[in-house]
Amino acid sequence: MAKFERYILNPETLLYDEKPGITLKERMWRYLMVFLGSIALSALYFWIAVSLGVELPKTRILKLRNESWASKVDMIDRKMDSYDEYLSGLALRDNDIYRSIFALNAIPEEVRSEGFEGLNRYNELEGFGSQMSASARRMDVLTKKAYVQSKSYDEVLSLARRAGDMASCVPAIPPITPDRNKFSVSSPFGYRTDPIHGSSRMHTGMDFSMKPGNPVYATGDGVIESCGFEINGYGNCVVIDHGFGYKTRYAHLKVILVNEGIPVKRGEKIGEVGNSGRSTGSHLHYELFYKDKHINPYGYMDLDMPVEEYKALTDRSRDESEKASSYPVVKRVRR
Repeated sequence: MAKFERYILNPETLLYDEKPGITLKERMWRYLMVFLGSIALSALYFWIAVSLGVELPKTRILKLRNESWASKVDMIDRKMDSYDEYLSGLALRDNDIYRSIFALNAIPEEVRSEGFEGLNRYNELEGFGSQMSASARRMDVLTKKAYVQSKSYDEVLSLARRAGDMASCVPAIPPITPDRNKFSVSSPFGYRTDPIHGSSRMHTGMDFSMKPGNPVYATGDGVIESCGFEINGYGNCVVIDHGFGYKTRYAHLKVILVNEGIPVKRGEKIGEVGNSGRSTGSHLHYELFYKDKHINPYGYMDLDMPVEEYKALTDRSRDESEKASSYPVVKRVRR
C-alpha cells in the first residue's frame, strides 16, 4: 500500500502520475508551525498554572529545599537561645560571686554582648534572607560572650591560686611603729579644715605626726607600683599594689628605700618619715584604696598593737626580704 500512496490518478489521461515532492520551503514552514505551537501551548500551560495558583515542579522543589533550610536555621536559633541563657547565668555568677570574692570589677553587659555591628561581613548573607544574616550575627555575639567569659575565668583562676596569700596582702597593720610615745594622729580620714588653704576639704587618708627619720613600713604584701617625688603635693611618695583590689600610698617621705616594680612583704621598711611636698610639718600621710576608691584606713589597723609584736613582724620581714630579694637598695632623697 505504501508504494501506491506515492501515485495519484490523472483524470485527463486516466493514468497514475507520481506525486510531486514536498519542497524545502514547505518542510521548514511545517517545522516552524510545530515549534510555534509548542511555545504557545507552553505559555498557555504556564498562564493557567499561575492563574490557578498551581506551583511548577521546579518551584515546588526549591520551596521544599527552602523550608528544609529554614527549619534547620530555626533549630539553630533555638539552640542559641539555650546557649545564651546558659552564658547569662554564668555571667551573673561570675560578676556577683567569683569576681566579687577577689575584688575584681564586674564585666559590663555591653562588653560581654558587644557584637560586630557596622561591619560588612554579613553582606554576602543578605541574599539568603534576613534570618540567615541575623543568625550569623547572633552566633558571632555568642562566640564573643564565650570568649569574654573564658578570659574572666582565667583571671579568677589566677587569683584563686593566690587565695592563700590574700590574708597577707590585705593592708592590716599600722604603717609606723605603734608606740604612742613616738606618734600622734594629727588628722584622721574625713572632712577637715585644710591647714594651708583654710577651706573645708576631704582628707583622703590619715596623718601620723612624728619626728623625721622614723621608719615607714608596708602594711601588706604587694608590689611597688610607683615611687618618687610627686609635684601634686605628696612629695616623696610610694604606692603599693597589694592585689585583690587594694592599694596604699605613703606620702611626704624623707627617704624612699624601694624601687618601682619590686615585691615587698608586710612589715618591710620602705622609707622614712619626712616633710617633703605640700606639708606643714614632719608627718606620714597614709592612704588606703579599695577598687580605686579611698576608704578609711583606721578600720584596717590596730594602733594598740603591742610594740614587741610589731617589731618581731618587721624583723622577720626584713630577714626574709634580705634572703629572697636580689634587687639593690637605692635611697631616693628629695627635699
